[in-house]
Amino acid sequence: MRINYAKRLNRMPRYIFAELDKLKEDKKKKGMQMISLAVGDPDIPTSKFILDALVKEAADPKNHNYPSYSGEGFYKEAVTKWMNKRFGTNLNAGANVIATIGAKEGIANIGRAFVDFNDIVLCPDPGYPVYANGTVILSDGIAVKMPLFEENNFLPDFDAIKKNDAKKAKLMFLNYPNNPTGAVCEKKFLENALDFANEHEIILAYDNAYSEFTFGDYIAPSIFEIADLNDPVIEFHSFSKTFCMTGDRIGFAVGNADIISGLGKTKENIDSGIPVYIQKTAVVALESYKDANRPVEVKKIINEYSKRADVLVKGLNALGLKANKPKGTFYIWVNIKEKCLDCMDFVKRAISVGVVIAPGIGFGEYGEGYVRFAVIENEDKIKEALERLSKIL
Repeated sequence: MRINYAKRLNRMPRYIFAELDKLKEDKKKKGMQMISLAVGDPDIPTSKFILDALVKEAADPKNHNYPSYSGEGFYKEAVTKWMNKRFGTNLNAGANVIATIGAKEGIANIGRAFVDFNDIVLCPDPGYPVYANGTVILSDGIAVKMPLFEENNFLPDFDAIKKNDAKKAKLMFLNYPNNPTGAVCEKKFLENALDFANEHEIILAYDNAYSEFTFGDYIAPSIFEIADLNDPVIEFHSFSKTFCMTGDRIGFAVGNADIISGLGKTKENIDSGIPVYIQKTAVVALESYKDANRPVEVKKIINEYSKRADVLVKGLNALGLKANKPKGTFYIWVNIKEKCLDCMDFVKRAISVGVVIAPGIGFGEYGEGYVRFAVIENEDKIKEALERLSKIL
């Protein structure tokens, strides 16, 4: 028999990163050592105090039973304390917090909880692909693009959103510090976003996975420094980048109790929660914060990426590319329109010399003309990548 995919799966756009993997593997088979600056997977090892906690908790047989669907009480309590300590919020551990399998899973499942057939979801473009694909398409919704233009500091213009789209929208995604552009926002922008969401009765899903990944004197806010728990808002966080725990798959969402409850009802029917030993380990990571400031271990991680970003930005500018160090994330978003109109062509040329970077078009229509570098290799590897790129520029 012929196997037919669901219509929603057929609506999925071409996954450019799979094509990149094929090109990369072809070069590796020919003996070329690749330097990958494409995927946002930190290369810095997880801190020893976190690994020690993981070993201890994983060795306890009591931590291998089914966990709570929404997160263990001690975990949600630790999340509440961290949010209140870090952002000055006033959350309730019972109703306003849910454990997620990293931020990505929660972001995808918020669609299943609230998006019906043909419902509109406002998605930043360029943006994290999961918003338009994993959340919207797989929930049979319609993704309406909010263009992020360089001249507007990669912030969406709420006034430019069509009134009909705003009226019909069920959900809106925002993400600052921003992946892929590295842009940041101030509280005034969040106030405008919240006003827009309340005016049009839209659930605002704020992806704050990079809240701790900032440079210089910029400190990323939480939407709940502006919103209260009656507002239609949910905020997502992850341990992946802050604590270099990408493979442990743990995060959390906080927000309006009804929204948290809807996400919880979805998750009850899809997953069985996060292993207890991972949750206990995550608590140890959160408790390393003694106040609103980043602990020493996190500062070391951020300082290392800051130095790498300095090296990469300086080198790219020396090669004739206009690159700026971002205030947040470990991504360098580079306009290559003067060098090459087609970002995929630029990326293929980079791969030809053994450097893998992400094409802007992989993050949406308005990503064309840009490429994204992730500073996930050490300084020596970054310098080598720059030397290789000099051959094609």
